[in-house]
Amino acid sequence: MNKKLKILGINGSASKNSSNLSILNIITEIGKSRFELKIIDDLTELPHFKTELTDINVPKKIIEFRNEIEKADGIIICTPEYIFSIPSGLKNAIEWCVSTTAFSQKPIGLITASASGLKGHEELKLIMETVETKFVEDTTLLISGIKGKIDKNSSLKDLETKKQLDKFVNAFQKLILESK
Repeated sequence: MNKKLKILGINGSASKNSSNLSILNIITEIGKSRFELKIIDDLTELPHFKTELTDINVPKKIIEFRNEIEKADGIIICTPEYIFSIPSGLKNAIEWCVSTTAFSQKPIGLITASASGLKGHEELKLIMETVETKFVEDTTLLISGIKGKIDKNSSLKDLETKKQLDKFVNAFQKLILESK
């Protein structure tokens, strides 16, 4: 049997038990026979970005975060849109990696799950392209109206979104395997 892929999921939401965390947990279920998904779900634990600490005296939490990215076969970011942009905690986490090659050529899946999400999704793709991650259109997914698609038990109640997530997971796995 082939070794399971190691996937890092990053929840961009600042809210506990967010819809974005629910989506990452649903992806864990969809892909459980193919990969192990480790979720980072509290980006507030990372210190605020300071340029002077990028390479020297790097905070321990940042070293650990960068190492998780580098060890992963692929990364999935699932985030809401805050004020037509990505959340500040997610932007902060990415900024800590800009001076490194942690994201370079790393297969990535990008999901924006929000009320609208269009502008935030465009920004997320632009940022991740800038840090040289590898993604294709099928490994990006915009889920608008997310609150109406997840029930109170954090389960997906929208069949079309389930189909989109299945397609996303398949495309993401294919991207990783083609990148090896």
